[in-house]
Amino acid sequence: MDSVDLSVLKTLREWQAGKLPLWLVTVVDTFGSSPRPPGAMLALRGDGLAVGSVSGGCIEDDLVQRAQRGQLPNDRCEVLTFGVTKEEAKRFRLPCGGVIRVVVEPMQSREPIQNRDWLEQVLQLVQAHRLVRRTLNLNSLQVELDNAGRNETISFDDATLTTVHGPRWRMLIIGAGQTSSYLARMAQALDYEVFVCDPRAEMRATWDVPYTTLMSEMPDDAVLALQADNSTVIIALTHDPKLDDMALLEALKSPAFYVGALGSLANNAKRRERLSLFDLTDQEIARLHGPVGLDIGSRTPPEIAVSILAHLISMRNRPAESADAVQSVSQSQPINQEVCS
Repeated sequence: MDSVDLSVLKTLREWQAGKLPLWLVTVVDTFGSSPRPPGAMLALRGDGLAVGSVSGGCIEDDLVQRAQRGQLPNDRCEVLTFGVTKEEAKRFRLPCGGVIRVVVEPMQSREPIQNRDWLEQVLQLVQAHRLVRRTLNLNSLQVELDNAGRNETISFDDATLTTVHGPRWRMLIIGAGQTSSYLARMAQALDYEVFVCDPRAEMRATWDVPYTTLMSEMPDDAVLALQADNSTVIIALTHDPKLDDMALLEALKSPAFYVGALGSLANNAKRRERLSLFDLTDQEIARLHGPVGLDIGSRTPPEIAVSILAHLISMRNRPAESADAVQSVSQSQPINQEVCS
């Protein structure tokens, strides 16, 4: 889950120490254009304080007013629909034709005793990099937790709401340098569980990014140990061919969603020539995003991290038929990525 939704759950946990009524609001359906996707969450308190987002501001205002007026239930869930008519769509400033349905779930007063600790359990599992499936019965408020798969998504059938919490994407960064540090911190905010591999003890000694897994094995062994799948991203950032190429030899043969390497166009051309000497097919080598990231004129470590994540966002969000266009934008970039990472 991204950092916005994680902050919603953490806020609810903090607010549970008080006596004001609390609600967790979750987007369950969207029709037409909508500002936030299904699964987006909002923490709401009886005095009108709110954290998170379900629409970008308009629907939040309405929910805050309902909370302050005591118009939200404390003993049952309620399903609300916004934007059904043209008048409502205009009132809530939703995009043309947009409709949003949300589940409003009470979190404080009459919730069954056996369910009161689900929030703490979910946060502990997420911190342990675990994926957890949460199933809510809207009639009884009964909550069940279970392990979730990376491809599972939110589901709602008017009686049961199932949400998935935790990092559904994984990122393996080769190299524990400065660029890696910026990339790791930003990636955590975008739903990635981050692993960092660097066999160099002096580089590992200065790594200070919390909630990441630091690996000391050789890069090719790290790729194999991770058992990369189509929800895995592998980025080589050491700027040392001996280390980066080791990772790429295994990463390009894996089903990893994205494989990228730092360096200029010229250096990546040489890298492809080196890779062709090993047991990689032309199709496997063509999967390499090098120079890594989108062409935004990046030079500094944080700028390079932004360009990488911007490319990943575009690849994850664009339909499959536009992937080739994104790829061509990436590999045509004239930027110089000769930044020590």
